[in-house]
Amino acid sequence: MRFNRRDLIGAATIGSAITLTPGARGQAAAAPAAGPAPDWKRGFDNQRIPDLGDGRFLNPLMAGDHPDPTILKDGKDYYMTFSTFDSYPGLVIWHSRDLINWQPVGAALTKNIGSVWAPELCKHDGRYFLYIPTKGPNTSWVIWADRIEGPWSDPIDLKLPNHIDPGHAVGEDGSRWLFLSGGDRVRLSDDGLSRIGEPEHVYDPWRYPKDWIVEGFAPEGPKITRHDGWFYMITAVGGTAGPPTGHMVIAARSRSIHGPWENCPHNPLVRTTSLQEKWWSRGHATLVEGPAGDWWSVYHGYENGYWTLGRQALLDPIEWTDDGWFRMKGGDLSQPIAKPKGGEKTGPHGMKLSDDFATLDIGPKWNFFRPAPDERSRARVANNVLHLDARGTAPSSSSPLLLIAGDPAYRFECDIEIAPGGTAGLILFYDDKLYCGLGFDEKRFVTHQYGIERGRPANPHGRKLRMRVTNDRHIVTYDTSADGGKTWHRFDRGMEVSGYHHNVRGGFLMLRPGLYSAGAGTAKFANFRFEALG
Repeated sequence: MRFNRRDLIGAATIGSAITLTPGARGQAAAAPAAGPAPDWKRGFDNQRIPDLGDGRFLNPLMAGDHPDPTILKDGKDYYMTFSTFDSYPGLVIWHSRDLINWQPVGAALTKNIGSVWAPELCKHDGRYFLYIPTKGPNTSWVIWADRIEGPWSDPIDLKLPNHIDPGHAVGEDGSRWLFLSGGDRVRLSDDGLSRIGEPEHVYDPWRYPKDWIVEGFAPEGPKITRHDGWFYMITAVGGTAGPPTGHMVIAARSRSIHGPWENCPHNPLVRTTSLQEKWWSRGHATLVEGPAGDWWSVYHGYENGYWTLGRQALLDPIEWTDDGWFRMKGGDLSQPIAKPKGGEKTGPHGMKLSDDFATLDIGPKWNFFRPAPDERSRARVANNVLHLDARGTAPSSSSPLLLIAGDPAYRFECDIEIAPGGTAGLILFYDDKLYCGLGFDEKRFVTHQYGIERGRPANPHGRKLRMRVTNDRHIVTYDTSADGGKTWHRFDRGMEVSGYHHNVRGGFLMLRPGLYSAGAGTAKFANFRFEALG
């Protein structure tokens, strides 16, 4: 049976009983989950959090766009970061001591070096390293720091134009390597800041049966873990998006960093097999030892029905088996799982997205989209007001300031004042070709839909108003207020945005709430309030 994208979206939306069976190797379709899972607990701004408070957690580990997780165990501390693509400052590092509750440390990458794909965070000889593949230019970089908080070095180009997804490894002989997409690797210098020689092919990844429904072979994301005398290479194949059944986790092992590599007889270790599952396109895994010596896997997946939220970080317990391999124990991750034991909760999970602009939280909270070198100078705060200098003529050319929202339904609002000749507003932004939102100048509103301007009705408010955007499970509405939010007036244009995602547009991004300032002068934003709606 063949399915097109509309069939898949429709099946997800109506809860269809369609099941895609992967065919050979005994991989039967996953059974429906045993009853509904409890709702998530709520944290800052009513955002969902994984910790259920009763010794269990419920995925996602990191809601919203947190793809390609790379995790580092550093004594009792855990650090994690993700692909940030065109958002800068990028590579926000998160900290935890229990693998469940995470707090932001700060952004490691402040200089725009291109679209940041799957990074690798590691520590060697007391120094922290981030290996960073980019597109535009196509290469990989390294930055380093003596403290995880930074300061981080300027990026150093490793000149690797034909590979992505570096995974750092240290051999039994002390040699340092980056394992790369396609089953290749390249030797690193002892200080980890340059490569020695050219990439070499060392591994032919396991191939799934030919009749499986995948996006493409695409071996990527190799991560090396050393355990009980073996080197384990965890790789993603099948394509990271496209059909929900495509992405998967496979493993291989070797006694030596130099191979040969033996494919796991139980591959694939993770794969979505049914449209009924909560999490689609699961893959790109890293193994990590928990606080009490148990083992876990962090990877990403799309939430069923919410490609718009991007790939979200998931946590899956693993069990080492008698044959020296391991298996994932979390099933389809739709149900609560016992939390890792022995950890210490160091603070509440996540962060507030609401902002009184007492300080300018660029990096952990707000990010520019594809910024110019001088972008940071456009934004400043004074007296609890964000001043954002105009740039460009529309959201597409203005390098807007954006947030990561991880709930299927939310509302955000803000007081906005524009300068003469200015245009500003609130948006839901995928990229410069796909976004929607509402802006205004002195005389007219400007409506955005599908990444284009759709109309300019009259604006009765002049240069100052309060604006509210509600995204309730893909249904978007706008409201305006002339009295600071005491009374609201529904704007006469709504829209549906379930198609604002990677499988339509490409780019591996998410639909992010944010604000923009275009035209002339400086726009002022105050009292930014975000609320997840449950």
